[in-house]
Amino acid sequence: MSLHEPGDDAEPRGPRGIQSIEVGGQLLLALAHHGRPLPLKDLAREAGMVPAKAHPYLVSFQKVGLVAQDAPSGHYGLGPLALQMGLIGLQQYDPLRLATPLIEELAESLGLTVALAMWGNRGPTIVRVAEAATPVHVTMRHGTVMSLRDTASGRLFAALLPPERLREALGAGLDELAADAPFQQALADIRAGQPARAEGDAVPGIHALAVPVFDSGGRLVLGLTVVGPGAAIDLGPQGAVAHRMQQAAQALSQRLGWRVRA
Repeated sequence: MSLHEPGDDAEPRGPRGIQSIEVGGQLLLALAHHGRPLPLKDLAREAGMVPAKAHPYLVSFQKVGLVAQDAPSGHYGLGPLALQMGLIGLQQYDPLRLATPLIEELAESLGLTVALAMWGNRGPTIVRVAEAATPVHVTMRHGTVMSLRDTASGRLFAALLPPERLREALGAGLDELAADAPFQQALADIRAGQPARAEGDAVPGIHALAVPVFDSGGRLVLGLTVVGPGAAIDLGPQGAVAHRMQQAAQALSQRLGWRVRA
């Protein structure tokens, strides 16, 4: 006689949900993914259902404000309640709160020091530091203002912040940087999608790489910076460190509402 009852080895099931809501939710996901109103036929196809099945869901979603239909075209888009929920959701996401555990994970997995920088009154400022198991002792304390010219964090902000924000902090110093051809080329590379890099410019033998975190409006809100000895960190834009950092920054940006523009 078996000591196991039927079903003993079955995997535990998750909480029971309401299937019709999950099915209808595919329509909302399709609208959110495309970011623009869609005709019924296209919307139904994207959600994996026929138009006749999709239509009743859309009628109900319109009644509660999750979906709105454009009268002239008949296309369906997200409604006022969906937009309001999105704005409230974004307000609940504090970039620093979300990023702090992330840099701890990155420091552990990469074996390198990882820091967060934000734009302050005097320039890019370190606000969080996660040390590696064998930390690099460089000037990366909380409150440290990083050089725009000589650090990866500084170059990241110099490349991606509006010029008027930079001038508020630098004044006439911005004109001096504008005349520095190698520096301007580094900024152009960053704007083209490459990580910001510094190879021993601030501290001999210490390399750094920084990547941007954007908010829902595409504005730079944080810089993720990894620092380590030159022998331990590959600064190549296609290297493992750059890939891991860019992957983390993009995931964090998406949680803040940022979307890749087609």
